[in-house]
Amino acid sequence: MIAKIGKGSNMYGAILYNQQKVDRENGAVLLLNKIPDTMDGRYSVAYFNKCFEPYLSANIKTEKTVRHISLNPDPKDEVSDEQFTEMAQEYMERMGYGNQPYIVFKHTDIDRMHIHIVSTCLGIDGKKIPDDYDHPRSMAICRDFETKYNLHKATEQEQKQANKVFKPVDYHKGDIKSQIASVVRHLPKYYSFPTMGSYNALLSLFNITAEEVKGERNGQPVNGLVYVAVDENGNKASNPFKASLFGKDAGVAQLQKHFEQSKEKMKTNPVRSVLKNTVELAMHTTSNEIEFRKQLTEHGINTIVRRNDNGRIYGVTFIDHESRSVWNGSQLDRNLSANVFNDWWNNGNKPELKTQDNPLSKTNTIDNQPTKDLFEFIPQEHSQNFDIGLFSLLPDAQGVDYKEETFAKRMKKKKRRLQ
Repeated sequence: MIAKIGKGSNMYGAILYNQQKVDRENGAVLLLNKIPDTMDGRYSVAYFNKCFEPYLSANIKTEKTVRHISLNPDPKDEVSDEQFTEMAQEYMERMGYGNQPYIVFKHTDIDRMHIHIVSTCLGIDGKKIPDDYDHPRSMAICRDFETKYNLHKATEQEQKQANKVFKPVDYHKGDIKSQIASVVRHLPKYYSFPTMGSYNALLSLFNITAEEVKGERNGQPVNGLVYVAVDENGNKASNPFKASLFGKDAGVAQLQKHFEQSKEKMKTNPVRSVLKNTVELAMHTTSNEIEFRKQLTEHGINTIVRRNDNGRIYGVTFIDHESRSVWNGSQLDRNLSANVFNDWWNNGNKPELKTQDNPLSKTNTIDNQPTKDLFEFIPQEHSQNFDIGLFSLLPDAQGVDYKEETFAKRMKKKKRRLQ
């Protein structure tokens, strides 16, 4: 089992993320601690948010007041709701949050069933509950759970190996060929992407770009592919490497098959409607590109924007790390095309979207709720090194929760843009 501890400053954003799952029947509330139940057993984001207000309003000087924790068994583990509840209670008690208000959500929308716990580190007196050495304590609890509930064990060595597999290319470190290989040999096995453009959008997270090379051999047309490392600004930072150096999965022929398989798979993928609603919600509740990107990152979604030399947006791609799928905005809806975003971010014409099919409308009211500075996920394991955070994406990294992991990469790029 692996635990992820997110530390942020906006309770509403943390609750919203989880309650969306419940409203879409992809999750459930397993436990409320020091939070009153409702008469009809139904909950809303506004209700949960209000339950934390006495603690948050008493804040003296703590910046990151919210705790968003996920407990992730191995996909092969079978854990009952009762066991999840017991784990959550024991975990919070041993971490020092046993007397705090908290909500335990179960997520069921991916193969790896897991739970999220939303709480605050503030006592009712406004003082922060000490969280020194919370990572070693959290790891010790997880090891105890593995023994107590007969779960598959997740060792530090396994974590390090998983991180090494998908580490982004750093052209300063040399051996670029090996760095590229460690990414491109594995991405097609775990992600659905239907076009070369969507593949490159995914590769860009790892500082890699792929270029098609066309020519003739013995009078016959030949299509090839080369991979190049890029710097933080997307400029080429290495010589090209032939795809054949990285195995057949990295070559044009196999990728074309992957594109077709992804297209068929994504036609019936229920994540499309969920992702569409999530993107539309971000459009409604943010006022600019930075806020929009940040909010989607909190949902485990990277936004890749392609601009021409004049700054016009000609492509917008969304990478959903939870479903491991890559979508162009126009695939989701015509109202999410590149032209719409160009008109908003370059011309100031924010679109008005119809939301009658938004499953959030009945129980979650977003009017007059804060939209800036939404919940910031910082993976506890890697809080000293943002580079590592994104790259526990392989399913072999037992129970890794992509939502927390993706924030690190995005924040690093955002800092560079603002400098």
